[in-house]
Amino acid sequence: MKRILTIQDISCVGKCSLTVALPIISAMGVETAIIPTAVLSTHTMFKNFTCKDLTDEILPITNHFQQEKITFDALYSGYLGSIEQIDILTKVFDDFKTSQNVIVVDPVMADNGKLYPAFDKAYAKKMAGLCAHADIIVPNITEASFMTDMEYKEAYDEDYIKTMLRKLSALGAKISILTGVSFKEGTIGAMGYDRINDKFYHYANEYLPASYHGTGDIFASSFVGTLMNGFDWQKALQVAADYTAECIRLTMTDKEGRWYGVNFEEAIPYLLKLIAR
Repeated sequence: MKRILTIQDISCVGKCSLTVALPIISAMGVETAIIPTAVLSTHTMFKNFTCKDLTDEILPITNHFQQEKITFDALYSGYLGSIEQIDILTKVFDDFKTSQNVIVVDPVMADNGKLYPAFDKAYAKKMAGLCAHADIIVPNITEASFMTDMEYKEAYDEDYIKTMLRKLSALGAKISILTGVSFKEGTIGAMGYDRINDKFYHYANEYLPASYHGTGDIFASSFVGTLMNGFDWQKALQVAADYTAECIRLTMTDKEGRWYGVNFEEAIPYLLKLIAR
């Protein structure tokens, strides 16, 4: 059985970050170790949420892993709360990187042309540095624009996305994937670039007129889980896009659907069919 380590915050209620990554990747037959970077009562779309920062616990935990000679087939990072945590993860990646494993970074920090309120451009630049230590990165277009200093555009063509992917690849990752890419009205998907082989890959689904918190985490988590099931990155991109779309579709048709996240649990059987050999 493969074993991964995912490092990101945990919202006790909210269907994002670790409360998404842990069940999804585990359901895909992969042992999922975690390091919470913070504990929140709910995700930040709720009012009056509580938050306990766990920065001081990250290195003691990884030091213990090393003492126990625990290794990982993949390391996957998501939302990080501070520049200090980025610096710490740079060390963690260096400590646990091998010639056989894969590091995946989802640089969660921005959307819809804007950085999240907790972050600034200095954070974005530091995150670009963390991406240099990754094998695969999965930003959205907004996050990529801040890391590459490219103008953010809501209307764009394929050349714009390819240029952005090449600039992302220059940060250091072998594979760069942009989420939320649309070249045709009524579709949405992702496009990736393999720097070593100079190959692009685009995959799209029907655009669904709804927006929910945590779908980026669902994409990244199912992407990592698919990789750990022995598929290549193009297949992993396809599975992640299809599963994320199905989660949104089910939530849209659920009259009792929760506003703060999608019905990813209900869609897990569909996900397992996607990776069945």
